[in-house]
Amino acid sequence: MNVHVLPAGPIETNAYLLTAPERGEAILVDAPEGVWADVRPILAEEKCRLVELWLTHGHWDHTQGAAEIVRETKAKVRAHADDRILFETPEVMSLFLPPGVKVAPMFPDHWVAPGETFEALGLRVEVRHVPGHCPGNVLFYLAALKPPQAYVGDALFAGSVGRTDFPGGSMEVLANSIHRQIYTLPPDTIVYPGHGPATTVGTEQRSNPYVRA
Repeated sequence: MNVHVLPAGPIETNAYLLTAPERGEAILVDAPEGVWADVRPILAEEKCRLVELWLTHGHWDHTQGAAEIVRETKAKVRAHADDRILFETPEVMSLFLPPGVKVAPMFPDHWVAPGETFEALGLRVEVRHVPGHCPGNVLFYLAALKPPQAYVGDALFAGSVGRTDFPGGSMEVLANSIHRQIYTLPPDTIVYPGHGPATTVGTEQRSNPYVRA
């Protein structure tokens, strides 16, 4: 499996395109504005079709390009229902949207549940609920890869954590989520965050100044 890191949108939100050329399939994790222009040529080059879009949470910078992605690919969308209002009525975020930013409603095909597992690209995927940045933040964990990988949205960053001053945010809840749902993953797990560079669980356990193990 290939991992393509595709920062896009007005605040450089990370999208991750996971491709399996041997299967002719691909998954996209999160959909910032304009990311389809980066995704399309990779799909063509690797002869893959996009079969699913995983949304780690409902904040506008992770969903602004989702409607275009679904329109172009008919990909199945997975997300957590605790952010349903953000997906379906994004105007509720108007107070913290940058000037001129518009977000189309998004209607996921499947609401994931904590602890749910499913298969994608021939791999078992586990969903973990990591609220605190916002109510519906989830991570997608691929344990079978060496090293394992976790796509965590805005719960945890390299040397930092997600903001908790938006509606539905809580630092206490976020710290608990990180301890229970991220720091319980193997230390060599690669953490792919919603912004900035990748890190590992072990690195953040040792040195994250906000939430240490």
